Amino acid sequence: MNQNEQRLIQLIKKDPYISQQKLAEVLELSRSSVANLISGLMKQGYIRGKAYVLNEMEEVICIGGANVDRKFYADEALQQGTSNPVTSTQTAGGVARNIAENLGRLDINAKLLTVGGKDKDWDYIADASAPYMNLEDVTQFTEATTGSYTAVLNSSGDLIYGLADMDIFELMTPEWLQVHSPVLLQAKCILVDLNCPKETLAFLSQLAKYHRIALILVTVSAPKMARLPEDLNGVAWLITNRDESEAYFNGSFSLRDLAAKWLELGISNVIITNGKEGAVIGTEKDGINHIPAVETKKVVDVTGAGDAFSAAVVFAWMQGNAPVDIARAGVVNATKTLLSPSTVRPDLTAAQLHEDLEELS
Repeated sequence: MNQNEQRLIQLIKKDPYISQQKLAEVLELSRSSVANLISGLMKQGYIRGKAYVLNEMEEVICIGGANVDRKFYADEALQQGTSNPVTSTQTAGGVARNIAENLGRLDINAKLLTVGGKDKDWDYIADASAPYMNLEDVTQFTEATTGSYTAVLNSSGDLIYGLADMDIFELMTPEWLQVHSPVLLQAKCILVDLNCPKETLAFLSQLAKYHRIALILVTVSAPKMARLPEDLNGVAWLITNRDESEAYFNGSFSLRDLAAKWLELGISNVIITNGKEGAVIGTEKDGINHIPAVETKKVVDVTGAGDAFSAAVVFAWMQGNAPVDIARAGVVNATKTLLSPSTVRPDLTAAQLHEDLEELS
């Protein structure tokens, strides 16, 4: 055992019912890191699964994309047909993974269910992700390559080209997911992005409905809106944007009309973002409300802002906040992420998000 594992065992010996939060505070680690330590010690047989472990392992299960993000920032105006000087960075990315990291930084127990290759790219993702989420049920395939996303941004930070190598996510089939049914059935809620195949999303929708587990659908692009389950009745949350919603309904509509259309399909709560126009949130109980965007003088990087929005929405909802406050948390976390060069802003904590909400209200 390493030093943290040894200290963890000693703390549990002193108090078998010590909480994970207390363990995290004493060890000066995140709750996700403590959960990973406990999981590893259970596999090694040092911990048999005391009640406090089982009770507190309820997690937000994030299913979907995890990939390496490579970003190339143009030093000057981009020109086609010639070499362009750029500055490059590499980070761990993917919609589900980014959301899980945001949640982990917000002190929410998050588990990532995804697929990767047995390659250096996955090792890179795992090293960056492990402090913030549980990775024990990730599947690695020898015959596939870990997903990657390459973004070319202009000098203003706007996306010019996005190149996605995401074929591996087609391996996230219902059969693959059925192996993880015991994990899914213990989830606090299930969040899934539309990188998953349509049949997998349909399987999850039925499983969540039958077992009364809150299901959160996060859209990723207009072309993938066709992957949404045919039956959306009972979906707890849909987090999407205007372009994606209009692609689904095949027409041009106001944000309020789009929210109403989603609610008519049986979704309990929907949020639709629209850049500088802000967002609307629609719920069965409270109707439809508009949340204005927060003005920013300069955008550093747009990558990850949508995922930051989704994570803050989930966090605020789990805290029991009112719909308007839930949407505002999403807007604020997205705004702060736009001002950061990182896909997931490194200063994010629950306390910091509360301060940001007070600052930008």
